[in-house]
Amino acid sequence: MDTCIAIRMAVKKNDKVYIQAGGGIVADSVPEKEYEESANKAKAVMEAIENAKDVE
Repeated sequence: MDTCIAIRMAVKKNDKVYIQAGGGIVADSVPEKEYEESANKAKAVMEAIENAKDVE
């Protein structure tokens, strides 16, 4: 079975953009590090959107 889980995504609805990010939790995951990683993934999506505004 092939599957795909989006761990970084953005959805634009009307004039708002909703950003979601996540990751996989395993037995030795450190909650604070997982949170930080998800925040960094979301930040990368935000930066990509900001950079795309400059493209004509």
